[in-house]
Amino acid sequence: MDKTKEKSKKKLLVIIAVILVIAALAVGGVVVYNSFFAEKPTPSNGVVGKISDGWDTGLEDESTPPSKGVQIPGYGTAEMKAGDTSLHLSIGNPKANECGFYATLKLEDGTVLYKSELLKPGYGLTEVPLSKTLEAGKYKALVYYQCVTLDEEHAPLNSAESELTLIVK
Repeated sequence: MDKTKEKSKKKLLVIIAVILVIAALAVGGVVVYNSFFAEKPTPSNGVVGKISDGWDTGLEDESTPPSKGVQIPGYGTAEMKAGDTSLHLSIGNPKANECGFYATLKLEDGTVLYKSELLKPGYGLTEVPLSKTLEAGKYKALVYYQCVTLDEEHAPLNSAESELTLIVK
């Protein structure tokens, strides 16, 4: 009977060891996936899509004093050529704001074309690198702005959406 108990204990230890190895592999797999394959913000350090602090809002008259609250850029239409990998669109955070933005450009069907890194007040870009090319046509799109605090936590505040018609020729 002692041999049976000893064999049972050994089997139990082997099963526990196998479970621990499988759990370690699963955790390692998640870490590797998140490090290498998870969706990350579109890099802004290339020629196209470079975020700068000299962001041009595209507005003709910026001398009007800002209203209270957060200013959100608005859009009507944007045009590009089929197959282009970037879009000329001014996405950024007006200087008068006291919060940061994360901006996401997406199509009506949810397809994400661009995700920014943190846009501090006065920062933005005018050439948006796209995650995919588009075929000719008219698309309903929007820029989703997630407002966050400017401290280290970047705690979420309000959000806003600015709709536009994207014309691909």
